[in-house]
Amino acid sequence: MIMAAKLLDGKALAAKIKKGLLADVSSLRIRYKRSPKLVSVQVGEDPASEIYLKSQRKNAEALGIEYSLEKLDAKTSQSDLIKAIDKLNKDASVSGIIVQMPIPQHIDGKIISRYISPLKDIEAVHPQNMGEIVFGKAKILPCTAAACMELLNSIDSLDLYGKEAVVVGHSEIVGKPLALLLLNKFVTTTVCHIATGERGALPDFVKKAEILIVACGKACLVKGDWIKEGAIVIDVGINRVEGKIVGDVEFDKAQEKASYITPVPGGVGPLTVAMLMKNVVEAFKLQQ
Repeated sequence: MIMAAKLLDGKALAAKIKKGLLADVSSLRIRYKRSPKLVSVQVGEDPASEIYLKSQRKNAEALGIEYSLEKLDAKTSQSDLIKAIDKLNKDASVSGIIVQMPIPQHIDGKIISRYISPLKDIEAVHPQNMGEIVFGKAKILPCTAAACMELLNSIDSLDLYGKEAVVVGHSEIVGKPLALLLLNKFVTTTVCHIATGERGALPDFVKKAEILIVACGKACLVKGDWIKEGAIVIDVGINRVEGKIVGDVEFDKAQEKASYITPVPGGVGPLTVAMLMKNVVEAFKLQQ
């Protein structure tokens, strides 16, 4: 008899975190006579960004966090964007700054990340905040990577020490920081990327993973029969295929072999927004 994996419910975990944040924000407002404030900066228009921006506003307002959106023209120069960020850095009422991606091609996102104050960098994209992860000292973590760790920590029976993990994807905001967070927990960690796939070696690595985290943005890249029996599978991918939202892992077959698995949607996504709000509150505390 095939046993289906238990679902890691990101919505329920996000609700629990936000309940704690609601109480936290309330007590901060009483103590400091003001609330944390999040400012999102958007350069140009992007349909996918609009969905995320609405989610940011909705979650912030529900928690008592002030929210403001600064919209800049798509033709805004890199230097003018830097000036706008610097103004927000100097504004004592602003707790957290997020520059919405994607940004126009004439602007270098990696350069922009250096100009956000590390204390207000709620996505942890500033080199200083990335460096703090290396030393295991980070107070603010990249939201999606932090969401993945929250999901792992929610499994009561799981002892991460010595486990073998495979991270598929090596982006600056998910794969790389996640690998460091796992290493800080003494997890033996392998990172796979496009070159692994080009060599045809990806199935071999996946089959060894006790913990598998996939963040590539390619629908059903990881096949269900590659999954190690009893593995924990966290699927970060969100892809639209024939009108349906699917992940990077072939869910139905993977569910037959894994012990725990995240649904898509409803897994990592809801938690990512919750972690963003958590970072705003943490940034507010650090600035006091």
